[in-house]
Amino acid sequence: MELSPHLAALRADLAAAAAVGTDEVAHAASLLGDAIEPALRLVLLDLLTEAAEELSTQLSPGATVDVRLRGREPELVATVHPGAPAPAPEPAGDDNAARLTLRLPEALKARAEGAAAAEGLSTNSWLVRAVQSALDPKPTFPFLGSPGAGPRRLQGYGRA
Repeated sequence: MELSPHLAALRADLAAAAAVGTDEVAHAASLLGDAIEPALRLVLLDLLTEAAEELSTQLSPGATVDVRLRGREPELVATVHPGAPAPAPEPAGDDNAARLTLRLPEALKARAEGAAAAEGLSTNSWLVRAVQSALDPKPTFPFLGSPGAGPRRLQGYGRA
């Protein structure tokens, strides 16, 4: 999906509206068109992301729609994971989700997408879970010598 033709059409409309004014107004409209394009790209990407998330909720479990960037242009990609479990419900009280732009090296992004696909999750859900598990305190068992180690069998004699 190319955003450039839509942005060019918006610029043309802005120039046409400014044409009724003086040369200074037309020049200001041209500068405004140059300055606003990056912000408009982000707004359009946010809109596409919201549409993809809404479509994903309407599809069968294990099917998702993702927005991916190829260069500066977005793509909508539908993925079906056969036999994938239904996504876990969002924790109560998390209605106010925050948006975050994350830049990853291409190789790391591919690994994260592969791990998410293997678990039948969207990349976003997988990343949310990864961040949550990284931030949650892990139990420590000092007598075992390593943080986060689970209970293990102990042998020996005790004295009361």
